Amino acid sequence: MAQTIVHLKDVRKVFPGAGRPALTDISAPVQAGVITGLVGPDGAGKTTLMRLMAGLLAPSAGSIEVNGLDPVGKAAELREFIAYMPQKFGLYEDLSVQENLELHADLRGVVGQERQRAFKRLLAFADLDRFAGRLAGKLSGGMKQKLGLACALLGRPRLLLLDEPGVGVDPISRRELWAMVHELVGQGMTVVWSTAYLDEAELCGEVLLLNDGRLLFGGRPADLTDRVRGRCFQVRGLQGSSRQLLARALRRPEVLDGAIQGHSVRLVLRPRTPPDLRQLEAGDTAKLVPVQPRFEDAFIDVLGGGPGGDSALAQRMHPTSGDGRSAVEAVELTKRFGSFTAADRVSFAVRRGEIFGLLGPNGAGKSTTFRMMCGLLRPTSGTARVAGIDLKGSPSRARQRLGYMAQKFSLYAGLTVAQNLNFFSGVYGLGGAPQERVVAAQIEVFKLGPFLQSTPDTLPLGFKQRLALACAVMHEPDILFLDEPTSGVDPVTRREFWTHINGLVEKGVTIMVTTHFMDEAEYCDRLALMFGGQIIAAGTPDQLKELAAAPDNPDPSMEDAFIALVRRHGV
Repeated sequence: MAQTIVHLKDVRKVFPGAGRPALTDISAPVQAGVITGLVGPDGAGKTTLMRLMAGLLAPSAGSIEVNGLDPVGKAAELREFIAYMPQKFGLYEDLSVQENLELHADLRGVVGQERQRAFKRLLAFADLDRFAGRLAGKLSGGMKQKLGLACALLGRPRLLLLDEPGVGVDPISRRELWAMVHELVGQGMTVVWSTAYLDEAELCGEVLLLNDGRLLFGGRPADLTDRVRGRCFQVRGLQGSSRQLLARALRRPEVLDGAIQGHSVRLVLRPRTPPDLRQLEAGDTAKLVPVQPRFEDAFIDVLGGGPGGDSALAQRMHPTSGDGRSAVEAVELTKRFGSFTAADRVSFAVRRGEIFGLLGPNGAGKSTTFRMMCGLLRPTSGTARVAGIDLKGSPSRARQRLGYMAQKFSLYAGLTVAQNLNFFSGVYGLGGAPQERVVAAQIEVFKLGPFLQSTPDTLPLGFKQRLALACAVMHEPDILFLDEPTSGVDPVTRREFWTHINGLVEKGVTIMVTTHFMDEAEYCDRLALMFGGQIIAAGTPDQLKELAAAPDNPDPSMEDAFIALVRRHGV
């Protein structure tokens, strides 16, 4: 029988001034020698529970034992037993990899010969030997996470607490992180991994599923997934728009949830008769094919369904018109920083009313290309055109035609939500009564009313994302640039976001998006995969999957395709 290393009994946590408890009556074991996933949406209580286990917070009621000890009262005894890697890990970006390790070794009291052996072992384990002298701020997102993990492992802890380590990390780096953690578990370590990415939950031995501070499920992931077995289907061979079919399907009472997968649509049904494909206007060649359930499907089922398929934002926007030319065009676009080439002769064209995705590992050149296309970064050579306007010659005129949602949310932390809305609407030329109407509409659409006097840095991630999107579309742009807009958000918020995007595209808006979440890539009409500053593959999602098909994996997922195509070019 497995040993229980963490006991949670009726744990409750209330923060002063909060409207509701952060955690309510959480009782569960954490088994030794396995990966336990703390799974749930933004604001579910995952970070609070992890900090309680680490002894950084005391429960308001109930009890926690770690290795038989109170993590607050017996913190000194547990200091070497527990390692905690917070969501925003405390790396010093102006220190090198080696200097960060030395600092954390000092903090954990690792000295003498053990110190040097630990550095050698951890640098090799994280594959950072070659980068020991590089500044942490110059590392890619995946390499930063590996360094953070290496720092957390100094002192050989037995319980490792990882708070959303996969956020902002590309699929290749995420798989490498998981391989590292599985190796640690094989050596006898116990790991608690918190995540809003429900595909990661399927990699855990046990999961604790939280929502609104309550425990909805505890046990093996497969036990929850089984509740939707026989209710998951894919509409294949459909005729017409997959976006329009998804919206129609989500209006049907028998459909619990849905998502676009290339030119197919995945549906999760309620326990009743499957939908009539004729009523969905799927076309004569369409067929409903059973598919394997996912943990994410079961999570949406537990919540009673997703957010639906109609966008209040799109309903308020006026249809855009075009002149037949490409809405966005890059011609031999190149950007060099000194001797480093971040984007190398990048060329593509995006049609009006199309979703075009840029994929690639951390450091591939996606954000650099995006910033050049938005007029925020001047190219070394080549041409960027938006709505037929050359950004080099008329950047301000072009920017009036586009909206931009930055990777780290271009909001002003010193302004309240209301002030951010007023500022951005003013920047886009709105004033007086029209400005008041637009701001009021965005507050209603994105449900920002309770947060108007809050600053963006105090918002839950999902509402910060809503505010950033609201600010980007104030002026009803023809073209919308979205740079990793849903990094770290939960599946429900992600569905809500893509409902808005699908609705905007139906109004003729052109979308360019970067993402590390491969399910989102399926929503794109076309994709360009970047590596080393160049486009290495382009086509529809289904075409990229076909390019990656192999005898041992004839039907690859989008993530499989991403990894296979990048590795063919040198990783």
